[in-house]
Amino acid sequence: MKNRTIKKVAVLGSGVMGSRIALHFANIGVEVVLLDIVPRELTEKEQAAGLTLQDKAVRNRLVNDALQTAIKSKPSPIFTKSVSKLVTTGNFEDNMSMISECDWVIEVVVERLDIKKIVFEQVEKYRKPGTLITSNTSGIPMKFMVDGRSDDFRKHFCGTHFFNPPRYLRLLEIIPAPETDPEIVDFLMHYGDKFLGKETVLCKDTPAFIANRIGVYSMMSAMKVVEEMGLTVGEVDKLTGPVLGRPKSATFRTTDVVGLDTMVNVANNLYEGLPEDESRDAFKLTRIVQEVYDKGWWGDKRKQGYYKKTKDENGKKVILELNLETMEYGPKTRGKFKALEASKEIENLKERLPFLLNFEDKAGEFYRKTFYDVFRYCSNRIPEIADELYRIDQAVCAGFGWEIGPFETWDLAGVAATAEKMKEAGETPAPWVDEMIAAGHTSFYKAENGKRYYYDIPTKSYKVVPGTEDKILLDNLRASNVVWSNAGATLFDIGDGVLNLEFHTKMNALGAEILEGINTAITKAETENWKGLVIGNEAQQFSAGANLAMLFMFACEQEWDEVNFMIQTFQKTMMRARFSSIPVVAATSGLALGGGCELSMHCDAIQAHAETYMGLVEVGVGLIPGGGGTKEMALRTSDSYKNGDVEYNRLQDAFMAIATAKVATSAGEMKEMGFMNSISEVTLNRSRVIADAKQKVLQLADGYMQPVERKDIKVQGRAGMALFEAGVTGMQYGHWASEHDALIARKLNYVMNGGDLSQPTEVSESYLLDLEREAFLSLCGERKTLERIQSILFKGRPLRN
Repeated sequence: MKNRTIKKVAVLGSGVMGSRIALHFANIGVEVVLLDIVPRELTEKEQAAGLTLQDKAVRNRLVNDALQTAIKSKPSPIFTKSVSKLVTTGNFEDNMSMISECDWVIEVVVERLDIKKIVFEQVEKYRKPGTLITSNTSGIPMKFMVDGRSDDFRKHFCGTHFFNPPRYLRLLEIIPAPETDPEIVDFLMHYGDKFLGKETVLCKDTPAFIANRIGVYSMMSAMKVVEEMGLTVGEVDKLTGPVLGRPKSATFRTTDVVGLDTMVNVANNLYEGLPEDESRDAFKLTRIVQEVYDKGWWGDKRKQGYYKKTKDENGKKVILELNLETMEYGPKTRGKFKALEASKEIENLKERLPFLLNFEDKAGEFYRKTFYDVFRYCSNRIPEIADELYRIDQAVCAGFGWEIGPFETWDLAGVAATAEKMKEAGETPAPWVDEMIAAGHTSFYKAENGKRYYYDIPTKSYKVVPGTEDKILLDNLRASNVVWSNAGATLFDIGDGVLNLEFHTKMNALGAEILEGINTAITKAETENWKGLVIGNEAQQFSAGANLAMLFMFACEQEWDEVNFMIQTFQKTMMRARFSSIPVVAATSGLALGGGCELSMHCDAIQAHAETYMGLVEVGVGLIPGGGGTKEMALRTSDSYKNGDVEYNRLQDAFMAIATAKVATSAGEMKEMGFMNSISEVTLNRSRVIADAKQKVLQLADGYMQPVERKDIKVQGRAGMALFEAGVTGMQYGHWASEHDALIARKLNYVMNGGDLSQPTEVSESYLLDLEREAFLSLCGERKTLERIQSILFKGRPLRN
C-alpha cells in the first residue's frame, strides 16, 4: 500500500452528517475545512445589525450555525471541547480553493445527483491530483457520480458511507466506483479501521449497500408480523431491545429517533430500485405504517410518532404510546411473555438467543417469524450485496448496534436444525446453505488456534475473517487458551508471554470471584515467568463498579468486622495490581465506574478505547471511593503541583470530581480529569484495545522496575479542610447538596486533605488508605447510605436523600 498521510480533510456540506463527520475527524487530531452554501437572504437579526449579503459573517452563517448546533448536540459528537478548534469554516463560493491544501475531500451535500455533480465540478477546479475524493451518499450509485470527471478523479473516487452519529456508530461502508484504484480501497479500509475506529465493510454498489438493505428489511418484516399477531408498540420494543443484544430503542423508538419519513423513503427507494428482489414486496408499507406516515407522526422531529411526550394534570412528564388499532395515544404497555421471564437468569446472550427462538409462546412465535425471514433473506443476498457472509454480520452489527449478526445468530440456533424449521415455516434458505450442510459443514463460523474462520461459499471451505489477524478476540481463544477460570473471571494466554484476565459477571461488577481472579492472575504471572498481564474484556462495559449486594447485607446486619475485611481485601487487591513485579495494563471500554475506575488507575497504564466512560461515582450510593480511589486522586493531585501553581485549585478539581460523581465521557476527558497517567494511551477501534494493551505490556516488560509504596504525598491538612468546608456548607445552604451529600463530602474532604494535620505534610499511601477505609466504614453505618444502596440494588436507580 502506498504511503499516504491524512493531515487535512475537507468536508463539503455542514448538515447533520457533514458537521458531525468533520468533528469526528477533529476528534482524532486531523485539521478540517468545513464548507457549505452561501445564504440568499438576510435574517431579521442581520438586517437589524446593518449587515449585507457580502459580509463574511452572513456568507458563513449556515456553516457556522450548523457547526455550533452539532457541538452543542447530545450525545456530544466531540471527545473534548478543544477539538472543535481544528475545524475551519467557509463557503463554496469564497473558499473552495481551500481544498487544494487537503488530502481528502468528503462530499456530504443533499441526496440529489444534479447537485452533487455541480459540487464535483467545482472540486475538480481546485483539487490537487492524487487527493482522495469520496461521497457519503446512502443511495446514489457511484458510477453516476463520476460521470464526466477526469481520469485522476475517477481513480481516487469512492463511496464512504458513515452512519449517524459518526462518533458512536462504528460502521463505515466502503463502496468502490467502477474505476476506483484498488489501492485507494485498501487505504480507506485500513484508515477507517485504525484511525477512525470504524468497522470498515467493503460493499458492492447495490441499493442501500449492506447495512440499510438488511436493517430496513428486518424492520419492515417485523412491522408485517406485528400486524399479523396484533402486538402493541410496547410489546415489540420489549421483545426487540436489549434482550436480543440490541439497542434500548429497539424497533419503534428507533423509528421515532431516526424519523419515520426517513425509513419510509429508504423503503420506497428499495422497492423501486429492486425489481429482481424475490422479497421486494416486503418493502411495501404496511397499513399501520402508511397511516402513521400520512398523519405526519414521524417521530421526535414532529413531537410525536409511535411514542408521544406530554404532561399529566400535575405537570409531570409522561410518555404515551400509540395504540396501533385505534390510532390514539394511551399509557405505555409493558409486554409480559413467558419466554422473557424464563430467560431472565440467562446472562450469556449467546445462550439466551437460541432459548428465546425455540420457546413455545407468543414471544417465541414472533422471534421465529421474524428471524427465519431475515435468515432466508440474508442467505439470498449473497453474492448480490456481498461475496462473503461475514460482511453482512459486520455491517448490521456496526450500523444498527446489534451485538450478534444474522448468520452468527443462525449458528447459535444450529444451522441444519434451523434450516429445516425454516422450510417447514415456508422460509426456504438459499441453495448454498443446503450444499454447505450436505458437505458436512455445521456452522457459518468457527474458531481454531485463536483465529476466526467463516464459510467461503465459492470454495466451499473455511477462510480466516480478513482484518482480524492483528486483533485479539477472546472468543477465538476460549476453546484452547484458557489458563485458569472461576465463576466470575477467565485467564487467557494471549501469546508472547502475556496473560489476559477477562471479567464475566453481571455488568462486570467486581466481587469476590473477580478479586480472586486478579490476585491469581498476578501470582501466576509473577511465579510462572509470564511477561505481564492485561485486564480487559469484550463485554459492553469494562466494569460498572463493585458488587454492592454483599456489602449491603453485612452493613444491614451490622457485621462491621466483615465490612472492614471486605474493604481491606479490595484495597489490598488494588495495591497488588500497583506493586506487582510484572506490568499490568487495563484495557478499558464502556463504563469503568467506581471500583472499575480504581482498578484501572492502579494498573501501570490504561489502554483506553476512546469510548470509555470513567468516574468515581460512589457518592451515588452514599459512600466515598474505598478501593484506593480517594487515595489515588490525592496522590495524583500531589504529583501535579508545580512551582507557582495554586495547589488548592488542583485539589479542588479532584475533590469536586468525586463529590459530584463526575464521569469522563471519553478517553480525552479521562486524561483531563487525571484518570490516565502519562504512559496511558487511547485506541480508536474497540476490537483493537486488547491487542494494543498487550503491546503496551510488552513495551513495559523490557526493563520493568517494580514500583514501591509512595511516602511523599503532599496533603494540606486543616487549612485545606477549612477551605473545602466553606464550599460544602455553601452548597448545602444553596440546596445543591442534601444533608447526607454534605456528610459524604466532609468525609471525602477529611481523607483527601490527610486528616487532622496542623500544616501541609507529606504522607504515605498506607496512611491515606487507612483514612479512606475508616471513612468508608463509617458511612456504611448511615441509614441514608443504606437507602441509596438499596435503591440501586432493588430499583436500579439512584436515590437522592
